[in-house]
Amino acid sequence: MAKLGGLVGEWATRMSDAFFLEPPGTEVPGTTTIEWLGESLLVARSEFGGGRQPRSEMGLVLGRSDANDRFVALYQDDRGVCREFAMTFDDGHWTMTREDPDFHQRFIADVEKDRILGRWEASEDAGKSWRKDFDLTFERA
Repeated sequence: MAKLGGLVGEWATRMSDAFFLEPPGTEVPGTTTIEWLGESLLVARSEFGGGRQPRSEMGLVLGRSDANDRFVALYQDDRGVCREFAMTFDDGHWTMTREDPDFHQRFIADVEKDRILGRWEASEDAGKSWRKDFDLTFERA
């Protein structure tokens, strides 16, 4: 879990290039706080919107399965959505993936000291083709 320590802190976040936002080019500002929960879990809480954009909240709990030697991420948001993701975090690359019956989803990001450039993608054909949901940028506050 020590390798995730660089994520801890306050972040200015921005959702952009989302297929579901009108007009095209709309950017939605937000904030993200990432903090330790005990010594072996990270909690990430994000809020987006306000003004002309609807407000939304989401959260992640990041942890590690010792027995399986792998990271796990649990996601929830204010729509009542709850999802489990397999996660990797190595050499400046962060991924979260899920392959559930409803659809496949992934988050792919490049992590720098003070910036994270990521995107969420979805697949309705079991990962044969992917569409971008939106870009997500974090800048250390």
